[in-house]
Amino acid sequence: MPEENKDLVRRLVQGWQHEHRSEVAEELIADDFVDRSARPGEQGTRADGIAFLKYMWTALPDFSVDIKQMIGEGDLVATLKTFSGTHEGEFLGYPPTGRRVTFEVFDLVRVRDGQVNEHWAVIDMDGLKRQLSQDAASG
Repeated sequence: MPEENKDLVRRLVQGWQHEHRSEVAEELIADDFVDRSARPGEQGTRADGIAFLKYMWTALPDFSVDIKQMIGEGDLVATLKTFSGTHEGEFLGYPPTGRRVTFEVFDLVRVRDGQVNEHWAVIDMDGLKRQLSQDAASG
């Protein structure tokens, strides 16, 4: 089961996050999905998660993901990933800089009945915001 779950998460990361294919999210994210790390103002629903990634793709149109590590045990799969892209649109309140940004993300997801139904994330927001700020251009 852990290997099947890792394969499912790998398909989701590659097809949805990296290749920006919405049909992969529709197939692999459960209708009752809950994001336990939802951003302020969001309910942590499937729709919220899909909308946020689409927002990131607008701000970082060449957004890509590289899985550095993946561990699966039971119905849980953990990934350490590097997200990167060129900051070409407003993102998190920061105007476009045209700079390439790279940040680390640790995700833990629960897989049930062949779909991701629960998610936790730790994102290097400090590192990302430093790259997005005007100070990064002068430093």
